[in-house]
Amino acid sequence: MSSGKTIVWFRRDLRIEDNPALAAAARDGSVFPVYIWCPEEEGQFYPGRVSRWWLKQSLAHLEQSLKSLGAELVMIKTQSTLSALLDCIKATEATKVVVNRLYDPVSLVRDHSIEEKLAEVGISVQSYNGDLLYEPWEIYDDEGRAFSTFDAYWDKCLNMQMEPVSLLPPWRLMPAAGTVERCTIEGLGLENELEKSSNALLGRGCSPGWSNADKALTEFVEQNLFDYSKSRFKVGASSTSLLSPYLHFGEISVRKVFRCVRMKQILWRREWKSQGEESVNLFLKAIGLREYSRYLCFNYPFTHERSLLRNMKYFPWNADADHFKVWRQGRTGYPLVDAGMRELWATGWIHNRIRVIVSSFAVKFLLLPWKWGMKYFWDTLLDADLECDILGWQYISGSLPDGQELEQLDCPQIQGSKFDPEGEYVRQWLPELARMPIEWIHHPWDAPLTVLKAAGVELGLNYPKPIIDIDKAREHLREAIFKMWEMEAAAKSATSDQMNEDVFDNSDSIKTSAILKVIPKEKSSCLTYSSNDQRVPSFQNCNNGLLPRKRPLPVDEEKLHMDKPNKQNKEAGTSGREDLCSTAESSASKKQKSTSSTSTSIISFTVPQYCSSSDGRPFQDHESSNLNLTWHEKI
Repeated sequence: MSSGKTIVWFRRDLRIEDNPALAAAARDGSVFPVYIWCPEEEGQFYPGRVSRWWLKQSLAHLEQSLKSLGAELVMIKTQSTLSALLDCIKATEATKVVVNRLYDPVSLVRDHSIEEKLAEVGISVQSYNGDLLYEPWEIYDDEGRAFSTFDAYWDKCLNMQMEPVSLLPPWRLMPAAGTVERCTIEGLGLENELEKSSNALLGRGCSPGWSNADKALTEFVEQNLFDYSKSRFKVGASSTSLLSPYLHFGEISVRKVFRCVRMKQILWRREWKSQGEESVNLFLKAIGLREYSRYLCFNYPFTHERSLLRNMKYFPWNADADHFKVWRQGRTGYPLVDAGMRELWATGWIHNRIRVIVSSFAVKFLLLPWKWGMKYFWDTLLDADLECDILGWQYISGSLPDGQELEQLDCPQIQGSKFDPEGEYVRQWLPELARMPIEWIHHPWDAPLTVLKAAGVELGLNYPKPIIDIDKAREHLREAIFKMWEMEAAAKSATSDQMNEDVFDNSDSIKTSAILKVIPKEKSSCLTYSSNDQRVPSFQNCNNGLLPRKRPLPVDEEKLHMDKPNKQNKEAGTSGREDLCSTAESSASKKQKSTSSTSTSIISFTVPQYCSSSDGRPFQDHESSNLNLTWHEKI
């Protein structure tokens, strides 16, 4: 072991086992573990209440683990991550900083700037792959271009070699001496007094921490993985892995998950258990979708702000704040949608199938901008994951080459009969409909007055009437699509005639810039965010069945299931792709970095397994997002 001093910068890699940055620092000499909390730099993507609660518990768990190994986690709250790192370097006389890489657009810009500034003062920054099976710059097509469809991407991944690397946790850490201004975990301000009463319920059903992640993985593999192919669509049931928050915060390595599941697959194959094999394939595809979300955000870093497909910038979104509020509060008049939104409000979690249903309703029934929904999910989900939610909302809004067809409008009534046939989920979260018969539970507006009266339901009083009629919603969606085609055709015509006619993205004119743009240095009022949106309603208590389930955390990683395969849209004007340049050309030329053990979150909001891959070709015309620019220059 050498005598070097190293700053270990923890972020979304809050684990001891299989942590490449920590392992490298431990080999080189003494370590100075640090976690830096800088709310100002989070901008509009400041974590929501339940996500911050999980982070707080996970940090406390990591702090105890590091202390038992001989080193103490230094927690710092600051207004500048760079300044905090420089203070740590000065106090310890460290010669380098080690960190596990992140791939979201916000972190990419921040990390690049920090690395440049530290290099100017002679400090080496060494980054490692602690979040993925494969680095984004390792997966390209035969022409060296980034994939734009999941099927082509995942097929390439499965045909590549994966190094069986697993880094054991260090037995002992040698701490680096140094004193910096630090704070306690309470001093970070991740939880305020008003939030503690709501957060108290979370601790009864959730167990954050890297050692608890191992227990959740073991329980899933041994008890639930075999039936995963059949049980994953049971809304309200804890039938999935519950790993997504653990993987988002890096409390478990994706390589460990991948290896553990693969071993089960080999065993079941030898025993001729086809159901087990099918379940493993579906689960691994969910991991692939989580990988793909990182891949898209790295190679197309504008996707948190703009649709991947070019023609979607002409879509006439309806920026109706009242409709958005009704959707958030679960008062749309469609029971399955309302039940899902109320569960999200109360617990910070909803089943993946419900995520699909509520997001589709917002985008296609109410024509709300998908970026509003993406931001609200970020604010409210316990397993909030920016890249995964970008992928999910772009898929739902028809913004991906292999996404759901924009004109596909799924009726919540039919979805309810399919995924909640007995109405148990609706009754749990909508007590006002608890006495409705199964026949009418998912469409109470059609029920006879005698049935409504017997059930104690007064439409428009104790339960709202539907916010919009299904036929009218379908008509509005069709009109919006026609208008999109017309605007796209007009723009093409203007270009061909060399006319100076500008056609702008409809969403750019929406007066909610805090939702639509990443603002690094200031917090602005956001239409989608309110701490009240996440508080447990006052009527909830321990006796009404609204507490989390028996398993530690009901989080789903399954894929969206389409009722029928996606087909090519043959209509004119719907196949255009976003004329923005991928970072593939610059990334492909980088020197390939050694792959070490990684971790990834099972996708919290995923693309269905039956995605058709359009033509599978990469984008041809793109506009580069320059990550070297400062935030203000970029904006």
